[in-house]
Amino acid sequence: MSSEFNKFEKIINLKFKNKHLLIQSLTHKSYNSIQSNEKLEFLGDRVLGLVISKKLLEKYPNDREGSLDKKLASLVNKKKCLEVAKSINLEKFVIVGNSKKKIFKIEDKIISDACESLIGAVYLDRGIEIVEKFILELWSKHINSSGETYVDSKTKLQEYSLKNFKLLPEYKLLESSGPKHKPLFKIGVKLKNSKLIKGKGSSKKEAEQNAASILLKNLFKK
Repeated sequence: MSSEFNKFEKIINLKFKNKHLLIQSLTHKSYNSIQSNEKLEFLGDRVLGLVISKKLLEKYPNDREGSLDKKLASLVNKKKCLEVAKSINLEKFVIVGNSKKKIFKIEDKIISDACESLIGAVYLDRGIEIVEKFILELWSKHINSSGETYVDSKTKLQEYSLKNFKLLPEYKLLESSGPKHKPLFKIGVKLKNSKLIKGKGSSKKEAEQNAASILLKNLFKK
């Protein structure tokens, strides 16, 4: 297994001083619930937000807070983390339950979460300057195109609801199923006087986004 980690270090062009941090960052709770990457993911999420926020302030000094906030959201969401993770073949090195037998396909959420936990591990192992360089190299092309602000479906639906009804959309968890490594959430969303629209996803956030996207399409299909 150590040869696999050495291979991964070459891909990311970074040598870990503490190999246990690297291993933990790639370990999903379905494989080891005690030494999983959940806490490193928590840390990495904050470090990523800090580094990208700082870069955006430098790149767009004249932007207002709202514009910067939207740019940040487009750069640090789960979909962007997944895209970055796949650019370094992270999915090939994530350790999940029954990894050796390759019984199941690794879910996108697990891969994007591992991207954040890897960032947390780099920060603890090498410090803020190295992790900043690491993040900016991986996110370089995305930051360069960040002038085109992406607004996600939940934000669009919220803006529509506040403008038309002075109320926030209502989200409700309808169902959660599946094993830890492959969860499935079903969430409903409705506006004032609208039907309950359902969305599915491998995380609550993804299910909410999908539900919001479907409701938006229904609102503007005519």
